[in-house]
Amino acid sequence: MSRLIVISNRVQPPKTGPGGNQGGLAVALLAALREQGGIWFGWSGETTEEFSGHINFQQGGGVTTATIDLEPQDVDEYYNGYANRTLWPLFHYRIDLTEFERDFGSGYRRVNQRFADTVRPLIEDDDLVWVHDYHLMPLGQELRDRGFRNRLGFFLHIPWPPARLLLSLPSHRQLVETLFAYDVVGFHTEDWLDSFRDYVTKQLGGTLGPNDTVTYQGRTIRAIAAPIGIETKEFEEAAAGNDARFARERMYMSSTGRSLIVGVDRLDYSKGLTERFLGYERFLQQNPERNGLVYMLQIAPPSREKVNTYQEIRANLDALSGRINGEYADIDWVPIRYVNKGFPRPTLAGIYRAARIGLVTPLRDGMNLVAKEYVAAQDPSDPGVLILSSFAGAAAQLKEAVLVNPYSAEELSDAIVKALEMPRAERIRRWEALIDNVRREDVFWWCDLFLAALRGDAGAEAAAREEERA
Repeated sequence: MSRLIVISNRVQPPKTGPGGNQGGLAVALLAALREQGGIWFGWSGETTEEFSGHINFQQGGGVTTATIDLEPQDVDEYYNGYANRTLWPLFHYRIDLTEFERDFGSGYRRVNQRFADTVRPLIEDDDLVWVHDYHLMPLGQELRDRGFRNRLGFFLHIPWPPARLLLSLPSHRQLVETLFAYDVVGFHTEDWLDSFRDYVTKQLGGTLGPNDTVTYQGRTIRAIAAPIGIETKEFEEAAAGNDARFARERMYMSSTGRSLIVGVDRLDYSKGLTERFLGYERFLQQNPERNGLVYMLQIAPPSREKVNTYQEIRANLDALSGRINGEYADIDWVPIRYVNKGFPRPTLAGIYRAARIGLVTPLRDGMNLVAKEYVAAQDPSDPGVLILSSFAGAAAQLKEAVLVNPYSAEELSDAIVKALEMPRAERIRRWEALIDNVRREDVFWWCDLFLAALRGDAGAEAAAREEERA
């Protein structure tokens, strides 16, 4: 069996024992690497005065990771710059926040070249290579330029924007053309896939063919929709474990009988936190009889703190939560608990189970795994209600959630009332439909689906698709 080489911006080394809480993507990729053998390659997150190409190898749990350090200029231009101040906002439909700087683009190309130069000697002739996310879109072309002939796949974990937005990106054509160096390109949803096809056919003059193929200038690739899931079984077990039980009891004791509404999001403008707070404020305005009977816990660990727009959103939310609490709080009740730190996943599982409502309302999201985690954590006999943005990729699968327009404070307010008043029988019916999808299309199903397409294994891919339809 050929090895699997996973390449991503950051690498998450396998951990064991207390505190070894990996995200769903890491769990799936580590499982695939254990099964097939191979290497997970990427940036260490550390800097070095001068890039040397030195690779730090680590082994643990049957997996080898290989990381490199980058120069401070690389981090500023490639990561903080082009990746997170140009591509991230643009691909999340925020052209107003997108920064176009020539230095950003040159840093992005330079780091992709450094990745290619460094990882190329590690790859054997029959290895499968799987590149992840917007940081490394040109990496496939850089590898091909270095004589690479292996099967090569790319998966985009964020939305693909409409052509009218992508056209605002300088050198947008060259960026998209690099994707034709891959054999398989994957997206979370049919919507993102359709936007990609639309750009290729209308802007590049490419053509669509059978079996998800797309052809441009003689190069044919497969472009597929493959929605990522979570490690459902493990998360359900965590929700029933001692750490989660302790967290749940803490929430019950501190709630003193009030209904908990929970949101868990990285501190990012794409998550719709400002709009969520305003929607919750509208609920408090329109339903004064419920004041003191509910509260919202918003967990929002900071991210990308060196980028100005992230500093601004934190300051805005600090002020907004303070204003809402100042206006509506009582001596024994605070309407919003706003926490700027992360928690271990078993603790989050317990918080999810304690919550009557899971509020997941991004303005735009490639998938959103918090929605699926909330579903997996629920008590089957008395589940909570998932309120989900229609603009999250997860909405295409989780159709029994209460779907909302996150820009509308009225819709958010009405959805909270609906969820609080929803009879148990309806909550159970909705949850059973949701958990069926979350269990069936978990992260391992996603991983198998993409790798089957990358191998060209039509039988295995067809079986995964049949399981999806069932």
